[in-house]
Amino acid sequence: MTSIQRKIWTLAAIVLFIMVAIWTTLTYYNQKTQDQYNDILQRYLRMNEVTNASQQTITALNNYRLKPTAANLGLLDRSKEQLRKARMDVMTLRNADNDFAIANYMNLIDSLLETTDRSLLFQTEKESEDSEKAFSEATRVSKYISEMTLTLIDTELKTYDRFYRGIIEQSAELKKLGVWLLLTITLLMLLFTYGFSLSITRPIQKLTQAAKELSRGRFDLKVEVKSNDEISFLAKMFERMRININNLISEIQQKAQLERELQQNKLLLQESQLRSLQSQINPHFLFNTLDTLSKKAYLEGSEETSDLLASVAGLLRYNLKRLDRSVTLYEEVKVLRQYMEIQKARFTDRLRFEADIDETCLHVQIPGLTLQPIVENAVIHAVEPSEEGGTIRFRIIDGEQRVRIEISDDGPGMTELKVRQILEAHPVETEGHSTGIGFSNVVTRLRLFYGVDDVMEIASGPEGTTVVLLIPKTRRFDSDD
Repeated sequence: MTSIQRKIWTLAAIVLFIMVAIWTTLTYYNQKTQDQYNDILQRYLRMNEVTNASQQTITALNNYRLKPTAANLGLLDRSKEQLRKARMDVMTLRNADNDFAIANYMNLIDSLLETTDRSLLFQTEKESEDSEKAFSEATRVSKYISEMTLTLIDTELKTYDRFYRGIIEQSAELKKLGVWLLLTITLLMLLFTYGFSLSITRPIQKLTQAAKELSRGRFDLKVEVKSNDEISFLAKMFERMRININNLISEIQQKAQLERELQQNKLLLQESQLRSLQSQINPHFLFNTLDTLSKKAYLEGSEETSDLLASVAGLLRYNLKRLDRSVTLYEEVKVLRQYMEIQKARFTDRLRFEADIDETCLHVQIPGLTLQPIVENAVIHAVEPSEEGGTIRFRIIDGEQRVRIEISDDGPGMTELKVRQILEAHPVETEGHSTGIGFSNVVTRLRLFYGVDDVMEIASGPEGTTVVLLIPKTRRFDSDD
């Protein structure tokens, strides 16, 4: 544990100890007083319960005399049982001061129970006059019990009058003690907090002053802080910083100069990468195409072969002359149609091509040979391996800020790893491509050309693959076309 932490924990422990001590003391005295109050209240309630039980017994007896039913007899029995229970509770209230009074009180209860039983007996034996006399006597006894209850409660009040006064005096003393204790604790805490804060803030003030001097360029003043905690360690590190700051400034200046040179070299490198990627041509496609044309000419000998040769010538001319500058979507779509004518001649009915083009977008600039490698990838991996062939759909859709180009096929799709490699511009297999420019190179060229990263999206599954190009309508920087 560090020094500052130890100081804070010490302060917290002292405060916690004081709070616990005060809370424990107050809780003890409060619980003691509450227990005494409860005991006195229970004495009053037990005496009052006797009065209530006796009155209920008289009422139940009278009801039974007027209407001797089983229900009224049951109420009378329950009233008598409640009275007996109240008598047992009163026995616990006996002490040296009220022994005689409680004894008389219990005798009255016994007399009431006996008189009630006698009246009930006479009532059962149809002796109405005797029953009436017994009932009158029971009523008088009940009144005596009520009066005796009031007498006992008055006696209890006089007995505990001193106790009440003691509690009031004790509460007043506790209030005074609490006020003095609060003032004392507050004063001690203020003194302790002041000393505690000085032990932390004084070294920080010295360190702050040293920092101000360093900010003004005065590196000749030694940083000195006398402390035995983390501030002292911080001051030593500050002193080392003062010694090395001139070297650090020199290094920062050198790094800034190097950063500017690296930025310039980065721009040159991007342009070099763009031109390097655009200069790749794979002769494999040329050989496949010439072989196809040769076989077709041998089998047909028709004018269709002449059109096919024209498409090949236009495609080769485009590949050789347009790689070093940007082109319009119109030119890319035109050469794409020539490419598809060649592939249709190769695959006949196995290859189906559907196009939906918004011609208002054909003026947008795009790097040369962007669409053909993507469509060619679909031909190689979606159409060529299938005996039934496949369908390639090509769409150009106008957006607010970008042109959306969708190229989809119904092939077996690509793995997630390959999709991730393409979008991260990792090198992937390009064998079979006419230009040698595969997916990854197309992504890299588009990002270099427009200066943005989100230029391509790929959704691939068992039912096919859809490649979406998001082409900005304007570039962030001008290129040397």
